[in-house]
Amino acid sequence: MTFTTHARYLTDGWHEAASTFAVTSPVDGSTYGHAADCGRAEAEAAVTASWQAFEAWRTTSGFERAALLRRWQEAILARSHEIAQVMSAEMGKPVREARGEAAYAAGFIEWYAEEAKRVQGEWLSSHRPGRRALTMRQPVGPAYAVTPWNFPAAMITRKAAPALAAGCTMIVKPAEQAPFTALLLAELWTEVGGPPGTLQVLPASDPVPVTEVMMADARIRKVTFTGSTEVGRLLYRQSADTIKRLSLELGGHAPYLVFDDADIPRAVREVVACKFRNAGQTCVCTNRIYVQAGILETFTDALVEAVSALRVGDPTSEETDVGPLVDQQGLEKVEAHVADAIARGGTVALGGSRGDGLYYQPTVITGVSADMQLMHEETFGPVAPVLSFETEAEAIARANDTPFGLAAYVYTHDLARALRVAEALEYGIVGVNDGVPSVPYAPFGGVKQSGIGREGGPWGIDEYLEVKYVSLGID
Repeated sequence: MTFTTHARYLTDGWHEAASTFAVTSPVDGSTYGHAADCGRAEAEAAVTASWQAFEAWRTTSGFERAALLRRWQEAILARSHEIAQVMSAEMGKPVREARGEAAYAAGFIEWYAEEAKRVQGEWLSSHRPGRRALTMRQPVGPAYAVTPWNFPAAMITRKAAPALAAGCTMIVKPAEQAPFTALLLAELWTEVGGPPGTLQVLPASDPVPVTEVMMADARIRKVTFTGSTEVGRLLYRQSADTIKRLSLELGGHAPYLVFDDADIPRAVREVVACKFRNAGQTCVCTNRIYVQAGILETFTDALVEAVSALRVGDPTSEETDVGPLVDQQGLEKVEAHVADAIARGGTVALGGSRGDGLYYQPTVITGVSADMQLMHEETFGPVAPVLSFETEAEAIARANDTPFGLAAYVYTHDLARALRVAEALEYGIVGVNDGVPSVPYAPFGGVKQSGIGREGGPWGIDEYLEVKYVSLGID
């Protein structure tokens, strides 16, 4: 399969690439297409175009921006099947999931189209009769986004939609594994009338030169990144010289706590949905499944049965539940985690082996101990380790025993327990009886080393707005 229409990049307009890099499909190892390979020169031009566009874009009304965002949303929905096919081919997501992601991506645009009209200030009470005080909220300025390959559409709109709604301009550096989805979204933005320079996309085989330009230039006022904690730390340091606003959505290590009052078939369904979507390659996938001892055997048997029914295959097929891993590095990490678990006494109850190419069989591991690699690192693959616990306090302590704090999950029908545990878990997101809690109108982000800031809902647009205080003497 090939995809050849996007060997270009977008700054103040579409430009032909001086050089390109090959994008390999994880489906069959073929070259899917050749993407523009941007570097320092393209990045410098993009910053200038972004600043020039910002000076005009910031003066448009929220209603104008809302109308344009609505048209972008409608264009994405109209071509959601095509977007899903591109995602599926370039990074391996099953096409049914990819269509869901396209709708999810459009949902962020819909939400922020409404928020654009509600960027409002306040009148404050003044302590003097001859003085009035007010606040206004204004756009931060040009923003730079580095987006991941695992949600190549939604991670762009979750960042770009609030930025554009607030009156900011945005430059996107998409993941090198999945540049074509970003370029297609940008194409739709220009087709519906998005002004030149407001949304730019710079694919690159090496993100370092592009990012160095963005981090050093004071005209880039905001940086938003979704990716590893290691890279997030680096960007945090690099932002210091120009004091940029930062949003960092970093690594996770999500626990799923299943208590003994659970409806086991429903709990298993939620765990499977949480763990195995996108072949386990999401930052909020559960990485540790803790089951109360009294139901451990029953739950594990039901989990193995449910996971064995998942269909592994070509992600472009409607029948596929689990596609390939994105690249060789990801596959090797999964293999290493499983091998380490076995060497330390774990038992493979299901799966535990690779298939052809970049496929790995959905896997359930029992007899898991705290010293295993998969208990300390994100596996980022279709591997479900199952452990037991005795008490609520023990479950909470073990769930919190990690430097990460993005998402956690609880299954219980005890309302008091649900509230106690949700309050005690040191995570930015807690799903109670819900394995897939992310929606455009809710805050998404973590605590501890899982990042800073929130995306989604009204919190998401606040990341792109500054508050200005105006004191007015009228006497």
